[in-house]
Amino acid sequence: MSDIGSTLRRRWVEVAWGVFAVANVVAILMLSQWETIPFHFIWVSLTLVYGIRLWRLRTTMILLLVVMAVTGAALAWSITRGNQGPDELAEVPLMAAMFLAMVWHAERRQAAIEETARLAESEHRLLMGQREFVRDASHELRTPITVARGHAELIRDAHLNGQIAKDAEVILDELGHLSSLSERLLILTTAGHPGFLSTSDIRVEPFLEGLVRRWTPTATRDGQVRIAARGTIRADPGRLETALDGVLENAVKATDDGDTIHVSCRAEGEHLAIEVADEGRGIAAEDLPRIFDRFARVEADRARSNGGTGLGLSITKAIVEAHGGSISVVSEEGKGATFRIKLGGFRAASLPVVLPDVALSE
Repeated sequence: MSDIGSTLRRRWVEVAWGVFAVANVVAILMLSQWETIPFHFIWVSLTLVYGIRLWRLRTTMILLLVVMAVTGAALAWSITRGNQGPDELAEVPLMAAMFLAMVWHAERRQAAIEETARLAESEHRLLMGQREFVRDASHELRTPITVARGHAELIRDAHLNGQIAKDAEVILDELGHLSSLSERLLILTTAGHPGFLSTSDIRVEPFLEGLVRRWTPTATRDGQVRIAARGTIRADPGRLETALDGVLENAVKATDDGDTIHVSCRAEGEHLAIEVADEGRGIAAEDLPRIFDRFARVEADRARSNGGTGLGLSITKAIVEAHGGSISVVSEEGKGATFRIKLGGFRAASLPVVLPDVALSE
């Protein structure tokens, strides 16, 4: 009894339709006129129920034959009583043809949905496999890179002068690039993981000022820091520093010695807007849509030897979005670029403050 009750609960739509169809067949047999109304009720309700349930094709065909036989017999009974003309029987194959058209369309749609789901699952598995591969490869590269750096440093120190020392320096530079690349790939592959961020309250003013000062030994640029927001922001300090490093690195590469890089921030309600603007070469209009893509390098970068890996801005975007923020860029070729990062979780302290300019050169 429990199995029967469970089946009835799962198939209550079919049971309700069966009761409704039987009632309409009885109406066809008992009415002396308007018999086609319950006849059409049966067929229309069958189409609606099929649209909800989408039975298997074999089940659908058996049910179609049963409905054709029952409704045809009911109409034939009405015709023998003189209530309808024989031409009414033509309604049976007509309604069946319309129902089959509905079945054909539904089967095609279901097949398309299943194929789309299969392709999506395949794409997901491929993407996850690529991420696992990159993450594992980045981890595995750390040890051999460290060992190779150690041996290269020993060779360089043992030959302080001469070609061997110069060759060792080249090796160390390339190993440094490879180590940086593996670290960046690791950040990209883990950006979507729940434990990617370790947030805390960061004081905006000293954080941004320290970030710009950290670039002082490496970039002979004039830096201006203007902070019109005083307070704290909830973020991962290490990750956020990496994100802003990517934008500053891009600004340094796009400018020449003596050019100015402007770093500013302001409060926009509970959001903090950080802007990094440079007076460099700018970005061509055709490069703007893909500037945050992985391994994207604009024409100016490709023309220079220090064009980088093309991962800096994509890492910045991944980190910013992991914080629930957004990043955008406005640029015109030959007139510099302005990158704008907007982050939530900002809490104002008191009156805004403007810090003095900070130079990116000694």
